[in-house]
Amino acid sequence: MSLQISPSYDLMAQALNYRSMRQDMIASNIANADTPYYKPRDINFQSTLVQKQKEVFGANTQTLQMAKTDGEHLDALPQLDNSTASLFFRDGHMTRNDGNSVDIDVETTEMSKNSTMYTALIAAIKKETNIYASVIDASAKVS
Repeated sequence: MSLQISPSYDLMAQALNYRSMRQDMIASNIANADTPYYKPRDINFQSTLVQKQKEVFGANTQTLQMAKTDGEHLDALPQLDNSTASLFFRDGHMTRNDGNSVDIDVETTEMSKNSTMYTALIAAIKKETNIYASVIDASAKVS
């Protein structure tokens, strides 16, 4: 039997792993900025974390229905359920003459955003563990 700090702790730990993988992938894109025919890659793990969050905290069965003011309106599209992280090629950037489409500005911006999220996750984990550490310290002083 293991001691579980909180349900969100495992979710944050998994998010840290995904952020670390994404940081490595962005660094690889930057490293291959001069490689001919290289296409920048990225990883989408938001849907995976949302699925994991539903597993940990329970799925919310209530959904907000779209209002239809006219009988001719179309029904809302069903929500897609992606339960795995997906690797994709980042398109939409100008391809150079050598076939490489890495944009250093985009990559450094994405790296900065990912690094900020990684730091925020570490701070949240530290805060959560400090709460439990202070409870343990307080209980030791009582007895």
